[in-house]
Amino acid sequence: MTNKERAEKWLDIVNEDLSVADDLYKTGHWLYVCFMCHQVVEKTLKAYWCVCRDDDPPYLHDHSKIAQGCGLYTKMSAEQKDFLKNIKPMNIEARYLEYKNEIARTLNREKTAEILEFTKQLYTWILEKLREKSSTR
Repeated sequence: MTNKERAEKWLDIVNEDLSVADDLYKTGHWLYVCFMCHQVVEKTLKAYWCVCRDDDPPYLHDHSKIAQGCGLYTKMSAEQKDFLKNIKPMNIEARYLEYKNEIARTLNREKTAEILEFTKQLYTWILEKLREKSSTR
């Protein structure tokens, strides 16, 4: 499998995750919208990793470390780096109920809309960088 094909595999999943996030937003499931946003960012970064490197992305959920490992972190704005830190706790898949409840209490329609919108902007930005990188490889 080529690096481009590996990246496309990740991006296929990302497109579905974005659609799920949008659907969950419409039904008011703020915590799970943010979890899907976490997944979108993680998988988009892993797609970028596949274009830049010949090894598989690490089994990490830490966006900053993944971005550093593929060289994208240094290209990010301060706002993008802050977003990576702020969305990190949204990886709630295997968390205890108390943790989920604590995170859920910090979310509402407006905050979730901001996270969803910034996720889409970051996704688009990473895709642009991915295309640039693909054309130079």
